[in-house]
Amino acid sequence: MTMSLVNTQNAYGVAMLSKSLDQTSSMGSQIVEMIDTAAMERSVNPYVGGNIDISI
Repeated sequence: MTMSLVNTQNAYGVAMLSKSLDQTSSMGSQIVEMIDTAAMERSVNPYVGGNIDISI
């Protein structure tokens, strides 16, 4: 009985870890896509956002 419970808990833990890795991989690829998009924008307009004028 105890061994079955331990096996079930291990299987659940592995499934949750797998789901977490899938989500992390998805988020990583989205971040890379956002960086590529920002780099493309900078190549078209290299001076946009390069300076900030602030008056106090």
